[in-house]
Amino acid sequence: MNIERVELQRLIMPFKASFEASIGRMDKRDLVLVTVYDTDGTAGYGESTSFPFPMYNEETTDTVWYMLERFLIPKLLSAEITSPEEVNDLFAPIRRNNMAKAALEGAVWDLYCKQKGISLAVGLGGKKTTIDVGVSIGIEPTIDLLLAKVEGFINEGYKKIKVKIKPGFDIEPMRAIRKQFGPDVPLMADANSAYTMDQLDILKELDQFNLIMIEQPLSHDDIIDHAKLQKELQTPICLDESIHSVEDARKAIELGSCRIINIKVGRVGGLTESKKIHDLCQAHDIPVWCGGMFETGVGRAHNIAITSLTNFTIPGDTSASNRYWVEDIVEPEVLLFAPGVLAVPTGAGIGYEIKPESVKKFLVRQESYNRQIAGVRE
Repeated sequence: MNIERVELQRLIMPFKASFEASIGRMDKRDLVLVTVYDTDGTAGYGESTSFPFPMYNEETTDTVWYMLERFLIPKLLSAEITSPEEVNDLFAPIRRNNMAKAALEGAVWDLYCKQKGISLAVGLGGKKTTIDVGVSIGIEPTIDLLLAKVEGFINEGYKKIKVKIKPGFDIEPMRAIRKQFGPDVPLMADANSAYTMDQLDILKELDQFNLIMIEQPLSHDDIIDHAKLQKELQTPICLDESIHSVEDARKAIELGSCRIINIKVGRVGGLTESKKIHDLCQAHDIPVWCGGMFETGVGRAHNIAITSLTNFTIPGDTSASNRYWVEDIVEPEVLLFAPGVLAVPTGAGIGYEIKPESVKKFLVRQESYNRQIAGVRE
């Protein structure tokens, strides 16, 4: 692939409005934009999905930068690779740090597809030309505010409404949504590991609301208690934080820990591993969907591409750019093709162009690394 140089840019981008989940409240995204260049100057783009604090998983923006600079970029620039799948194997000896791996591997995938003159979706084996998308709503200060947001997103045509829950903000919000909007609104709850088996009675109460799923109700690293819980619930459990690899997915499926899996590209270490998990789940009739991590247009493009695979049968969280950003860093902006629907780009690579002036506006740090002195700053 003739990879010659890698550039890291740290961006801090304010949200249009703050967002709260059980793990905390956020009002900005702190991310690493990764650009990989070949000898002809063609650029491939990826981005990190970590947060500034280790609350979703063990990674942070600082650790992602460190791992990229100290270990992953030197490995990439010292190797001769012919396809992005080889990056997954190249990084395998390094334990976890999946978001750092995914950011760099994603850039390599984009570059590879641009070199081949194909879209990222085609490169991954995707078949869809459009994807249905949902929206994620945080924990609101009042139920009235929550209902107003749900109404707005239903009117915009989103195909799934995901509501963050935590103890004390769970049964009543679901009851209010069902009472106001009826039984047919596609609704799910995301607990972000906020419950324990001691709260089984509360979780069983959620069965009455005909939810698509309850996402990750128990501990972030658990698949044993989730298997026990799934036997007690009519509602499908979806695993998110517990699944970091195709091996984790295999074990969860064999144990009966879930009936649905959320595939987040950053959480599992990249597009190659995401595709492996997709294929495994398809073979076991486990539907999957693509979760969101407040990505810019770069990460959204990667999510759209992976969601074009056939077993992504549940609408994901890849909403339009204007859901979170006053200004995105790509053009054209990621916009709905139709209510609740995004078009899968057909242009080479991710199908979007970077806006340098927007990147510069949010830039707080930048470093570049070349092949001649692998891993050393220019």
